[in-house]
Amino acid sequence: MPLSHPIYVLRHGETEWNFEGRLQGTLDSPLTPRGRAQAAAQRGLLARFLPHQTGVACWSSPQGRAWSTAQIACADLGPIVPKSALVEVSLGDWQGRTVAEIEASPEGAGALRDHAEMWKFHAPGGEDLGMLRARLKILLQGLDRPTVIVTHGVTSRVLRLLALDLPMSDYTALPGGQGVVFAIDNGVQTRWGAAVEGD
Repeated sequence: MPLSHPIYVLRHGETEWNFEGRLQGTLDSPLTPRGRAQAAAQRGLLARFLPHQTGVACWSSPQGRAWSTAQIACADLGPIVPKSALVEVSLGDWQGRTVAEIEASPEGAGALRDHAEMWKFHAPGGEDLGMLRARLKILLQGLDRPTVIVTHGVTSRVLRLLALDLPMSDYTALPGGQGVVFAIDNGVQTRWGAAVEGD
């Protein structure tokens, strides 16, 4: 979908559960020292590439890890507006578990085998891709100025696919990472900073 204004998409910094390899979804865990440093790096990137930040909005998922990141990364932007549409995809029964624990369950092993990289959208009791797309599409329709968006790994990818007007089948090809900024303007994505990969 074409955007009326540029967006600058940030994933939250590393959390304790990221470090442990534990899936968070709509649950939460605190930023690690490395995660806070990644948020500070994002603040530096925004200051470098958006030196004239007057009139730039900042939206954030209200989940603790994203909100903590936004407080650091968007400190020079003014008020941070919580947007519930930016929360991470719900992973239902798999939240709080490691991939190894999910693989050990019959439904988890089947999802990983049958759905490849899209398996997170097939969690029992979780949110599917269509539900996530719908809430993010409505969010993007509300853009009224250049906007910094602080969100989560899966949500960031789907948000950027919509903003770039790419098919959802490109989900796995889109880069992720923490401590970086993805700028999208006129249908083109640019990555600022060196990414630390992983979801």
